[in-house]
Amino acid sequence: MCISDTQIDDTFAEAFPMKATRLVITTHTPVWARHAAVSLTGFATSVIDYGCEAGIERELARDETPDGRPGISVLMFAISSKELAKQIARRVGQCVLTCPTTAVYGGIDPSMSRAPLSDIAPLGSGLRFFGDGWQISKMLDGKRYWRVPVMDGEFVCEEFTSTVKAVGGGNLLFLAHDMESALHAAEAAVAAMHELPNVITLFPGGVVHSGSKIGSKYAGATASANDAFCPTLTGLSKKSELTPEIACVLEIVIDGLTNANVGAAMTAGITVATSIGHAGGVLRISAGNYSGKLGPYHFKLHELAAGIKGSRA
Repeated sequence: MCISDTQIDDTFAEAFPMKATRLVITTHTPVWARHAAVSLTGFATSVIDYGCEAGIERELARDETPDGRPGISVLMFAISSKELAKQIARRVGQCVLTCPTTAVYGGIDPSMSRAPLSDIAPLGSGLRFFGDGWQISKMLDGKRYWRVPVMDGEFVCEEFTSTVKAVGGGNLLFLAHDMESALHAAEAAVAAMHELPNVITLFPGGVVHSGSKIGSKYAGATASANDAFCPTLTGLSKKSELTPEIACVLEIVIDGLTNANVGAAMTAGITVATSIGHAGGVLRISAGNYSGKLGPYHFKLHELAAGIKGSRA
């Protein structure tokens, strides 16, 4: 299949089940909301070694937040409910409680969420102890909130946040003529994905150049360079999937609250990248998988691209 003379590989991205939550961070100004969110989501690009995957979903206007202040929504993903709860406690305690003027709320409404409700995770129920006995609670509309004294006034925190079943590991690979073309396509695709709800892109700027495969020739290493897509190994690695005209490959990895959310983000990325097209240096679009052995969610590129204008067999 081709779109704007860019080849869409007949392959699929393989994703796996995760647990997720949304947190809404509010502050006195948008600047401080971003400071807190950036700190909270730092060092969270992969569940391998890091425990969770997290990212900024979007900025929130005053009329979208529980307390009428500027805010940012953050999505956090982990392999298990237990690990997710641990990561929430650590990251909110270290990165949001400490940030000036912050408050934090659960951002998934169980009655309105389209994602299957999984569980709840402690939020203020643990952080309240920082108040050393001076903290107080208040019930509003059936939810408990904690007010913890801090040096700029009070830190307000909802007692629990709802967690849901989610999907991690959707991905796209952009195979380009040169680095500039690959960066342009990847940046544009990430921007398009960020216009959609319920998804995050995990790596710095949403893009990763160190795509990996499972396993290694070295004992103890769980992952290693995906030599099939390394341009410097074209003609050297027996697994290489590249041709000489491809000089750069960049990847976008997507987590979402549902498989439909991940599929929509991937479709948006394909649409934008193919609008740049072969003339703009985007020669092929592919995806990473593990022969279907890693996860039950298979996002087939030809199916995602079939409805995009200009697609042809």
